[in-house]
Amino acid sequence: MKVAVDTHTHTVSSGHAYNTIREMAYMASQMGQEALAITDHGPEMEGGPHKYHFHNMKILPREYYGIPILFGVELNIMDEKGTVDLPDWLLKQLDITVASIHGECYGKSRGIEKNTEAYLKIMQREDIEIIGHPDDGRFEVDYEALVDMAKKTGTLLEINNSSLKPGGFRVNSYENARRILELCKETGTMVVLGSDAHVDVDIANTTYSSKVLREVEFPEELVANTSYKKLMSVLKRRR
Repeated sequence: MKVAVDTHTHTVSSGHAYNTIREMAYMASQMGQEALAITDHGPEMEGGPHKYHFHNMKILPREYYGIPILFGVELNIMDEKGTVDLPDWLLKQLDITVASIHGECYGKSRGIEKNTEAYLKIMQREDIEIIGHPDDGRFEVDYEALVDMAKKTGTLLEINNSSLKPGGFRVNSYENARRILELCKETGTMVVLGSDAHVDVDIANTTYSSKVLREVEFPEELVANTSYKKLMSVLKRRR
């Protein structure tokens, strides 16, 4: 399935990615993307930018090479209370927000109940639109509760292409992504397809995520980023 707006990409500002904003935008335009989201890691990730990096995004052009750029962040979920690594006032200035559990910031799994609690509290926030790679089995989750809250709050669950690459470091991602999709299909809950690109040639890559969608016969109408207009209509801050 082809996406029109990659909602999860990183630049050199993340510390372990390899292209600038301009390079990422140019590649996206050449690939026919309708828009591109730049979602560098929050400041608690080692090598990530300071919070002022995100505050200063207001000076950036909103369009490069003829396509709109959504300037956002991949926040780090820090604990089961739903704490993230940027303040509320700053999140309101951004165009799009992804929140993810990373072991480097969250630590080891806190058990299924507390991991699930972290996600549920995050999804109740109006300034966080997407849950990034909830497929990571290192942090076990009650997927029924996750999908139920996503449906209630209009939070988008990400099917992360990078998680599904053979030899990846996340655990049971294929089985978990499939379970998420099955539940979303049953309940009419929307997802996004994110590449998690850390290099320009990986933008909008759905090689592995599309395979899982085909297997469960997931309906295109429940994929939020198959058009820019559609994505904008379902983001919490845009509704």
